[in-house]
Parts: sequence; structure tokens; C-alpha cells
Amino acid sequence: MYDKLIRNIKVGVIGSGYWGPKLARNFHAIPGAELYIVSDLRQDRLDHIAGLYPGVKVTRDYGELLDSDVEAVAIATPVSTHYKMARAALEHGKHILVEKPLTNDSQQAQELIDLARENGRVLMVGHTFEYNPAVGFLRDFIASGKLGQVYYINATRVNLGIFQQDINVVWDLAPHDISILLYVLGVEPVSVSARGSAYVQPGIHDVAYLTLSFPDGVMADVRVSWLDPCKIRRITVVGSLKMIVYDDVEPVEKIKIYDKGVDMPPYSDTLEEFHLSYRHGDITTPAISSAEPLNLECTHFLECIRYGKKPRSNGVVGLRVVRILEHAQRSLLNGGEGEGISW
Repeated sequence: MYDKLIRNIKVGVIGSGYWGPKLARNFHAIPGAELYIVSDLRQDRLDHIAGLYPGVKVTRDYGELLDSDVEAVAIATPVSTHYKMARAALEHGKHILVEKPLTNDSQQAQELIDLARENGRVLMVGHTFEYNPAVGFLRDFIASGKLGQVYYINATRVNLGIFQQDINVVWDLAPHDISILLYVLGVEPVSVSARGSAYVQPGIHDVAYLTLSFPDGVMADVRVSWLDPCKIRRITVVGSLKMIVYDDVEPVEKIKIYDKGVDMPPYSDTLEEFHLSYRHGDITTPAISSAEPLNLECTHFLECIRYGKKPRSNGVVGLRVVRILEHAQRSLLNGGEGEGISW
């Protein structure tokens, strides 16, 4: 039962386009949160919010939201506005949850981290998949050693739309998979390369292929596209002992563990004696919690504010993702040449 002694935290949401209403829905429903005010430039979007939540204030001026007594602010606006709005919110003494990516510039991301630290405020980034129970299982399974040595990872995140006008597909979709890779592997990549094309909007890549190289020879390939007939959200991790597939589109069996692999013979004197040993074992589908990742993320944000905890997807994590995206962008524009990353 919810502890009534826990104080409510007033929350404001800036942006009511695609993701903002989902944040509003969760903050309205979570015990201990009070969705107080929502801001957006479009009146029709505000009218929609007002119809859903009659007691919630709406405004076209986000400054009015910042001047209110809300304690926490969620920012779900175009990436190019993140820095300006997040900085303003921190300067008004608010705790902030900024949708991915944190900014489109690593120096600005660092400034937000420093400002949040100086003001003693929570800065959290909306890397929602870090709160997905299936991704958590993937991380724990890799850490347990049951997969063996990780060889390589393949990630695919494609569908038809939603086309953006201010960022390309790398900045729009790749943050999801990059944040997942950092979370499940627990290390940063040493280099990244990217190649792609702009087919629909001149100068804005809608298809891209990224390759991230991690320590110990681990390679991760990421394919992202707004221009694909099928919606695919799948990550395959191949290890020396087993293989595991995380399919976010799968309604029930999101994780499948394959007892498959190949073993080298200990020795062989002749070519005729050389035979690889293939394993074709069982496929296991573990039970995964069906809790909504965004609800878990929003609840975690409130807990960090209430108890002074460090967010899982904190500003430093967000900065790492932005830095990788910057290097990928440079590679994308220089013909796919690899970009080394120094941490």
C-alpha cells in the first residue's frame, strides 16, 4: 500500500508532442507525483491534455511553468531546444528529466551536469530502455558469465517514420541502442564508424549503419532507419557459450536464450582431423516482468528527488551517449572512416 506520509512532488512537463503525453500520463498516475502543469506551443495539444486531465494547468509559455512551484520538470521537446530549456529549469531550481539525447553538443551537456551539481539538483536523461526489465535481464545474464566471452552484438531499430526535420536518424534512434550497449556491457567504446544515406529529405540521413568497437575485441553493429517496411527492435548478443536475443516488438517472449555455439578442437595434426564442433541445444524463454519501462523510469526519477539518489541514467551517462553520437556524426560525413574516442 502506498505510504501516505510520502510527500507529493509537483511535476511540470514541457512538450506535448509525441512523447510528452506519455510522460504526463505516468506522472498523473504514479502515487506521490502531482502532474501540475503542461506547456506546449500548440494550443490543440494543450486542449488535448486539458481534456484528459481537467485539473492540470496548461500554458503556451514554458516560462510560466518554470515560474510555478513545481519541483520537477520533464522536457520532451526537439533536441535543439534541450540545452536552453534544461539550463533555464536548473537555474529556476528544478530537478529535470530530459528526453534523449541530453543535448546535441557534448560541451553543453557537460555544462548542464556542472550546473545540476552546483545547484544540488537531479539531472536525469530519458534513456527509457535502461529501465526495461528485458534489458535488465540481458545485462545480468552477460554479467553472470553464462553467455561466456561476448563476441559481437547486432542491433536493429527500423520502421517507416517518424521522420524528423532537425536531426538525422542517428541522433533520433541510435541513442536507444547506444545507451543499451553502455548499460549491458558496462564499458565505453574505443571507436565508432558510421555510414548512411539521405533519401527522402536532402541532407538528413534516414538510413545509417554504425559500428562500435569495445575493449577485448567486442564489436557492435547498429542499424537504424526511418525507411523500412517492418518495425524491428531487436538486439542479438553472441557469446562463446550461448547466444541471446532481445526482441522488444515481441509481445511476450522478449528474451530468448539459445544454447548454440561452435567449439574449436583442442588440436589436430592434419586438415582431415580438423572438425569444428557445433552445439544445437535448447531455446529458453525466461519470464520477464511486464512493467512499463517509462513508468519505472518516472518512478525512479521521483525516488532520486525524494531520497537524494543518483539516477541510473544520470547526466554523465547522457554525456557519454552524446559524445559517441558526435563521433558517429563525424564519421557519417567523412565517408565512414573510424573515429577514435578518448575517455
